[in-house]
Amino acid sequence: MKELTIVSGKGGTGKTTVSAAFAALARHKVLADCDVDAANLNLLLDPTMRVQEDFFAMRMPHIDRELCSECGECQVWCRFDAIDLDFDTGYVINALACEHCALCARVCPEMAITMEPHACGQWMISDTRHGTLVHARLGVGEDNSGKLVSLVRREARRLATEENAQLLLNDGPPGIGCPATAAITGVDYVLAVTEPTLSGIHDLQRVAGLCAHFDTPLAVCINKHDLDLANSASIRNWCQTNDIEVAGEIPFDPAVSKALVARQSLVDMDYGAVTGAVTRLWDDMRTRLDLD
Repeated sequence: MKELTIVSGKGGTGKTTVSAAFAALARHKVLADCDVDAANLNLLLDPTMRVQEDFFAMRMPHIDRELCSECGECQVWCRFDAIDLDFDTGYVINALACEHCALCARVCPEMAITMEPHACGQWMISDTRHGTLVHARLGVGEDNSGKLVSLVRREARRLATEENAQLLLNDGPPGIGCPATAAITGVDYVLAVTEPTLSGIHDLQRVAGLCAHFDTPLAVCINKHDLDLANSASIRNWCQTNDIEVAGEIPFDPAVSKALVARQSLVDMDYGAVTGAVTRLWDDMRTRLDLD
């Protein structure tokens, strides 16, 4: 089984649009949406949920009202100002400010504070018209998105083995932080989708540095390449200088927005030039991965 992760240095470059098209074109695959902070691949694949589980990755302090003497030690020692005094109910934990360091539990003289498991989000397995999809949703303001990405990939690999799939296709998160690192380590290939803007070029260079650090093969797709021919040429030149191949280029076309509004991929219907471009891009990546 081969594993491909599609990433972008910044949001909005068309990464998920390409992922959805590949999901329609690839055979014998399992899909994983690793953008757990803002998952949206499911919006284009019309999923039917099969499994939903809570994601636990940290412990949250809990105050036992019967044991608490309201001495205020926890509030004094909390450097994140995450403990407030409510004159009706006593001391309460501000979940959005809490950093889960457990110092409050350590300094409480009454041992009234305990660290209890805390659900940070949910992960799901769904059936879609293009195959099995593993996806997740991190809670608002929650941490450990990298761990949730690792869980999504682990479950997707398990299902891919069960289904005898030849490809695990990951729609990765933007950027180069912990979620992106968790999405690209150990994969067979990374496809970076960029755009011909100065920020697009800069963020592509950061993604390339991350892939180089983990010794992961990288190819590039220039989306909307004809919007700025000079910047597209700069991307090609930079890639050539750094021995990175441009696997494909997709033109700008309002048909893309039309497809997204209809909740379709670019190959669910014939959308003209963009459909041809993304199909050729898939043919290139399929050859790189040695897939049928």
